[in-house]
Amino acid sequence: MRYFRICGEDRDHLAVQEGDLAYDLTTANESIGSFRDLAAAASITGDPIDAVTDRLLDRAPTVGRAALEDARRPLDPDEVWAAGVTYEISEQAREAESGMPEMYLNVYEGDRPEIFFKATAERTVGPGAAIGVREDSEWDVPEPELAMVLYRGEVVGFTIGNDVSSRSIEGENALYLPQAKVYDRCCAVGPAVVSAATVDDPHDLEMSMTITRDDETLYDESTSTGEMVRTCEELASYYTCHNAVPELAVLLTGTSLVPSEEFTLREGDLVAIDIDGIGRLKNPVVTV
Repeated sequence: MRYFRICGEDRDHLAVQEGDLAYDLTTANESIGSFRDLAAAASITGDPIDAVTDRLLDRAPTVGRAALEDARRPLDPDEVWAAGVTYEISEQAREAESGMPEMYLNVYEGDRPEIFFKATAERTVGPGAAIGVREDSEWDVPEPELAMVLYRGEVVGFTIGNDVSSRSIEGENALYLPQAKVYDRCCAVGPAVVSAATVDDPHDLEMSMTITRDDETLYDESTSTGEMVRTCEELASYYTCHNAVPELAVLLTGTSLVPSEEFTLREGDLVAIDIDGIGRLKNPVVTV
């Protein structure tokens, strides 16, 4: 099942798409106003989130496709974290930007993955909203990623993430990574959260990204999450290990779609990321 946040008359509602139909879960039960509410209910009952949804469908009114197309950010994560250097091409790109290339090779081949803080909800945007590039950066790129959604440390779903990054700042000094990664509008998620039970194998999903500027396509490539050197389970275990994780979090799993070194994002660009079964996350670019 795919979960969306849609605009209601008085507040945002949680909707679920099953097949060709979509249903308003909040109208069926006003206590289920968000994906967080649904995950909390499932945690209390000990049921999968889709099982809780199934019990609401009989009294949930249907919603039109237009409501889903205008969906907002599907959830408000307390924290967004990310994993780095999980694909070979990402390791090569980080080597190219850095004066210490062996550092990234050691992470790619090492036992311990790179896990770093990325954003809060206030720094994160949803579909259609603008992602940001820093005004003090000269080289900026989108990083399309499969994202895990965790409730109290347990993976309950997947979405699409865009880990927008300043390569020039990170490349100048590895200790500048937080400034290269964490800033206003540095992350996008959406358009929906797909329940973990719906995704047969998160390591076998086609992912693609296009970047357009003034109606000209500058980048159009695809890959598979099967190229990831780490598993989702491994990344989640390192994120939760010895860490006081928040109630609702998103963990980005790394990117394998990297534009050439000559490319940098500019204000007005449009970035579209597609992942099988999840949908399309599309965002314009602004300078922040």
